[in-house]
Amino acid sequence: MNVTLQTWLVPLLLWVAALAFAGVAIAREPGPIRRDFVIDRLLRYLFLLPLGVMSLWAFLGHVFFPEQSAAAIGWTPSPFQYEVGVANLGLGLASFYAAFSSFKARVAVLIVAMSFLAGAGIGHIRDVVQSGNFAPGNAGPILFTDFLTPIVILVLLLLAAQSSRPKSPASLALEAELEVARKALKDYRQALDNFGRE
Repeated sequence: MNVTLQTWLVPLLLWVAALAFAGVAIAREPGPIRRDFVIDRLLRYLFLLPLGVMSLWAFLGHVFFPEQSAAAIGWTPSPFQYEVGVANLGLGLASFYAAFSSFKARVAVLIVAMSFLAGAGIGHIRDVVQSGNFAPGNAGPILFTDFLTPIVILVLLLLAAQSSRPKSPASLALEAELEVARKALKDYRQALDNFGRE
């Protein structure tokens, strides 16, 4: 497969695969399906595929195929590609760890991903504006996933933080009072039904 086609397909296919795997995992979960489970599975597969595998793919390209990678971006090969490739390796391995780890580990990896990918995305935009570089590796799907992947993970982590937040004593007291009121209303309705039958 040529590099231009890979540059278009790999980011898109990894996103589609992440959503498909998350969907299968969610569908296989015995009901009722909890919101936190859905969020966790989406996060797991986003860390594994669009972030983890994508980073390892970038590592392989920049380190082992620097000429082809640079050409796909519309640049000339540079010794800095090795450093970018090794940074991608670290991000990819950390993403695999975060996929099966704690909320805090996921947040830590997201901070790195947001910094690295947003910086890369801004660099691509600057290159488009200044040089008119619309090469697939500069202005194609990779440009969009540089922003999309960390933003979606951030939103999911914020949702996860909301659902895992412990309830305040006031919320717990209110819930207890509502439960007492529900029971009293149920007993009252039952008493009315019994009264009407007599």
